[in-house]
Amino acid sequence: MTAGRGDGRNGAAADPLSAPDPHPLIDAVRPVVDAVGATLVGPADQEPSDVPLVWDGETVAAVRMPPLHGALDRLIEAVEAELGGKLADLPRESKQRAIRLLDERGAFILRRAVEDVADAMSVSRITVYNYLNAIHR
Repeated sequence: MTAGRGDGRNGAAADPLSAPDPHPLIDAVRPVVDAVGATLVGPADQEPSDVPLVWDGETVAAVRMPPLHGALDRLIEAVEAELGGKLADLPRESKQRAIRLLDERGAFILRRAVEDVADAMSVSRITVYNYLNAIHR
Protein backbone atom coordinates (compact mmCIF):
# COMPACT_ATOMS: atom_id res chain seq x y z
CA MET A 1 0.00 0.00 0.00
CA THR A 2 1.06 3.56 -0.36
CA ALA A 3 2.31 5.70 2.48
CA GLY A 4 -0.33 7.10 4.80
CA ARG A 5 -2.61 4.05 4.57
CA GLY A 6 -1.26 2.25 7.68
CA ASP A 7 -2.68 2.78 11.13
CA GLY A 8 0.71 3.28 12.77
CA ARG A 9 0.33 0.46 15.30
CA ASN A 10 3.34 -1.86 15.12
CA GLY A 11 3.51 -1.29 11.38
CA ALA A 12 0.16 -3.03 10.81
CA ALA A 13 -1.99 -1.79 7.98
CA ALA A 14 -5.46 -0.42 8.68
CA ASP A 15 -8.48 -2.22 7.26
CA PRO A 16 -8.29 -1.14 3.61
CA LEU A 17 -12.07 -1.10 3.26
CA SER A 18 -12.83 1.26 6.13
CA ALA A 19 -9.74 3.45 5.94
CA PRO A 20 -10.51 7.18 5.66
CA ASP A 21 -8.44 7.21 2.47
CA PRO A 22 -9.28 3.89 0.75
CA HIS A 23 -7.21 2.61 -2.14
CA PRO A 24 -8.39 4.10 -5.47
CA LEU A 25 -9.09 0.63 -6.85
CA ILE A 26 -11.52 -0.01 -3.99
CA ASP A 27 -13.29 3.28 -4.73
CA ALA A 28 -13.41 2.43 -8.43
CA VAL A 29 -14.94 -1.04 -8.10
CA ARG A 30 -17.32 -0.40 -5.19
CA PRO A 31 -20.31 0.66 -7.41
CA VAL A 32 -19.97 -2.50 -9.51
CA VAL A 33 -19.57 -4.70 -6.45
CA ASP A 34 -22.70 -3.15 -4.92
CA ALA A 35 -24.66 -3.49 -8.17
CA VAL A 36 -24.06 -7.24 -8.38
CA GLY A 37 -24.73 -7.80 -4.69
CA ALA A 38 -21.15 -8.80 -3.94
CA THR A 39 -19.03 -7.82 -0.94
CA LEU A 40 -15.56 -6.34 -0.67
CA VAL A 41 -13.29 -8.06 1.85
CA GLY A 42 -9.83 -7.20 3.04
CA PRO A 43 -6.84 -9.27 1.89
CA ALA A 44 -6.57 -10.95 5.30
CA ASP A 45 -10.17 -12.17 5.01
CA GLN A 46 -9.85 -13.43 1.44
CA GLU A 47 -11.10 -16.96 0.76
CA PRO A 48 -10.09 -19.16 -2.19
CA SER A 49 -13.37 -18.47 -4.04
CA ASP A 50 -12.96 -14.68 -3.76
CA VAL A 51 -11.70 -12.60 -6.68
CA PRO A 52 -8.53 -10.72 -5.66
CA LEU A 53 -8.16 -7.06 -6.60
CA VAL A 54 -4.49 -6.61 -7.38
CA TRP A 55 -2.76 -3.24 -7.85
CA ASP A 56 0.95 -3.11 -8.71
CA GLY A 57 1.37 -6.72 -7.59
CA GLU A 58 -0.32 -6.20 -4.21
CA THR A 59 -3.76 -7.56 -3.28
CA VAL A 60 -5.61 -4.54 -1.90
CA ALA A 61 -8.98 -6.27 -1.43
CA ALA A 62 -11.07 -9.13 -2.78
CA VAL A 63 -14.59 -9.45 -4.15
CA ARG A 64 -16.84 -12.07 -2.58
CA MET A 65 -19.71 -12.93 -4.86
CA PRO A 66 -23.14 -13.48 -3.28
CA PRO A 67 -24.46 -17.01 -2.98
CA LEU A 68 -26.59 -18.24 -5.84
CA HIS A 69 -29.42 -18.93 -3.40
CA GLY A 70 -31.67 -15.86 -3.56
CA ALA A 71 -30.14 -14.57 -6.81
CA LEU A 72 -33.50 -14.26 -8.58
CA ASP A 73 -34.99 -12.38 -5.64
CA ARG A 74 -32.06 -9.94 -5.73
CA LEU A 75 -32.47 -9.47 -9.49
CA ILE A 76 -36.20 -8.83 -9.10
CA GLU A 77 -35.61 -6.35 -6.26
CA ALA A 78 -33.04 -4.48 -8.38
CA VAL A 79 -35.44 -4.26 -11.34
CA GLU A 80 -38.29 -3.14 -9.08
CA ALA A 81 -36.06 -0.41 -7.66
CA GLU A 82 -35.03 0.64 -11.15
CA LEU A 83 -38.61 0.75 -12.44
CA GLY A 84 -40.04 2.31 -9.30
CA GLY A 85 -42.51 -0.28 -8.09
CA LYS A 86 -43.40 -3.90 -7.45
CA LEU A 87 -43.57 -5.98 -10.63
CA ALA A 88 -47.21 -6.86 -9.98
CA ASP A 89 -48.14 -3.16 -9.81
CA LEU A 90 -46.40 -2.09 -13.02
CA PRO A 91 -48.31 -1.32 -16.22
CA ARG A 92 -47.90 -3.73 -19.15
CA GLU A 93 -45.14 -1.74 -20.88
CA SER A 94 -43.11 -1.62 -17.67
CA LYS A 95 -43.60 -5.34 -17.14
CA GLN A 96 -42.22 -5.93 -20.62
CA ARG A 97 -39.25 -3.70 -19.77
CA ALA A 98 -38.78 -5.67 -16.53
CA ILE A 99 -38.66 -8.93 -18.49
CA ARG A 100 -36.08 -7.41 -20.83
CA LEU A 101 -33.92 -6.26 -17.88
CA LEU A 102 -34.19 -9.61 -16.12
CA ASP A 103 -33.32 -11.40 -19.35
CA GLU A 104 -30.30 -9.15 -19.96
CA ARG A 105 -29.11 -9.89 -16.41
CA GLY A 106 -29.38 -13.66 -16.88
CA ALA A 107 -32.36 -14.28 -14.64
CA PHE A 108 -33.95 -16.84 -16.92
CA ILE A 109 -31.03 -19.25 -16.81
CA LEU A 110 -32.05 -20.03 -13.24
CA ARG A 111 -34.34 -22.98 -12.63
CA ARG A 112 -38.03 -22.04 -12.19
CA ALA A 113 -37.28 -18.40 -13.02
CA VAL A 114 -40.18 -18.05 -15.46
CA GLU A 115 -42.64 -19.38 -12.88
CA ASP A 116 -41.23 -17.22 -10.09
CA VAL A 117 -41.19 -14.06 -12.23
CA ALA A 118 -44.75 -14.78 -13.38
CA ASP A 119 -45.81 -15.07 -9.73
CA ALA A 120 -44.03 -11.81 -8.86
CA MET A 121 -45.77 -10.06 -11.78
CA SER A 122 -49.16 -11.64 -11.13
CA VAL A 123 -49.28 -12.91 -14.71
CA SER A 124 -49.23 -16.37 -16.26
CA ARG A 125 -46.11 -18.24 -17.35
CA ILE A 126 -47.42 -17.93 -20.91
CA THR A 127 -47.36 -14.14 -20.61
CA VAL A 128 -43.72 -14.21 -19.48
CA TYR A 129 -42.85 -16.56 -22.36
CA ASN A 130 -44.67 -14.24 -24.80
CA TYR A 131 -42.68 -11.24 -23.52
CA LEU A 132 -39.45 -13.24 -23.87
CA ASN A 133 -40.37 -14.37 -27.39
CA ALA A 134 -41.05 -10.75 -28.38
CA ILE A 135 -37.58 -9.77 -27.14
CA HIS A 136 -35.79 -12.56 -29.03
CA ARG A 137 -37.52 -12.10 -32.42
